[in-house]
Amino acid sequence: MKYAVILGDGMADFPIPELGGKTPLSAADKPYTDKLAPLSEVGLVRTVPCGMKPGSDVANLSVMGYAPAECYTGRSPLEAASIGIELKDTDVTARANLVTLSDEQNYADRTMADYSAGEISTEEAKVLIEYLAERLNDEKYRLYAGVSYRHCLVVSNGAVAGDLTPPHDITGRPVKDYLPQSEEGKKYLALMERSAALLKDHPINIRRIAEGKRPANSLWFWGEGTKPALQSFYGRYGLKGGIISAVDLLKGIGKLTGMRVIEVPGATGNYDTNFAGKAEACLAAFKDGLDYVYIHMEAPDECGHHGDLRHKIYSIEQIDKLVVKRVKEGLDKSGEPYRILIMPDHPTPINTMTHCKDPVPYLIYGSGIKGNGASAYDESNAAKTGLFTDSGVSLMQRFLKG
Repeated sequence: MKYAVILGDGMADFPIPELGGKTPLSAADKPYTDKLAPLSEVGLVRTVPCGMKPGSDVANLSVMGYAPAECYTGRSPLEAASIGIELKDTDVTARANLVTLSDEQNYADRTMADYSAGEISTEEAKVLIEYLAERLNDEKYRLYAGVSYRHCLVVSNGAVAGDLTPPHDITGRPVKDYLPQSEEGKKYLALMERSAALLKDHPINIRRIAEGKRPANSLWFWGEGTKPALQSFYGRYGLKGGIISAVDLLKGIGKLTGMRVIEVPGATGNYDTNFAGKAEACLAAFKDGLDYVYIHMEAPDECGHHGDLRHKIYSIEQIDKLVVKRVKEGLDKSGEPYRILIMPDHPTPINTMTHCKDPVPYLIYGSGIKGNGASAYDESNAAKTGLFTDSGVSLMQRFLKG
């Protein structure tokens, strides 16, 4: 049996007035997925445990069949694994975003203009992070470059501050109400303020401004945590697994669970990603002996964070046309029994531009699966079936065992 998970990060949403009360999932033209719905088990699943924040880290661990309440130690440590950072038990690591803040003289008076610094390129970001590392690194703090705006700070013999705010939660808001106030948090704030002073007149930012792009004019720390310990996917489920993603978070989970991390040329983590390449890489991995492949696409989530309705719908349509269709047709041709799970990890609603913990719709199609009355795949049709699963671990067991 082959198992393919097709995950559109942040794909779920709320009804939107300009869509006539439809969600992006229900408004999108997705004939291939909707055709599967009457033949599939469709329902709602809670991916974010009660009492936990609805981050992509928590939600994706849950979808993969790991109980976050038992194994989650923070987001950044998962990303650090992807970058190749060897953490000590006494290290604390935090995500370091390159962001765009407004340019008021006092740091606290600035506004979070863009949590991604205009989706800064990995090449430009690497230069900026190395420039900052030369000036900020010491025996306690070490910066590491990642992908695009996503980077990592490791704190030796550190402590968890507990009051670091994700920048994508405060887009367009003054930062003064979200600056860390704890004793440990103020140390992060001092580094953020120093980074802003250093980045202000960097040649890359001067050039970006001249080109009409947003400057990467500050670091912003969040998602802190400590060294994780995750059971191998094979040890947990007896399947040889692989993961396809453009972002360090998912690659890190893959590495820490012993899954094969499959790189795809042109995978960007946004709506310009190589959707078709991810589908082809999945099919190639099955031919190469893997039993389970998790295809993660960040695009709908990024569009949700930017309030970009048009491209969120576009991303859903590309997933349908270039991923769902190709994976299903490829598995049909293989002649092997298979199952496909299609779902988001959490909603990223256009109107709030951040994650929420509402249950999300899922669809399981394939060998041994019977339809349960859904006429299409979206939030409302999933709710109408009356089928609700209380955790990602339970859903993974349903997916693998039927």
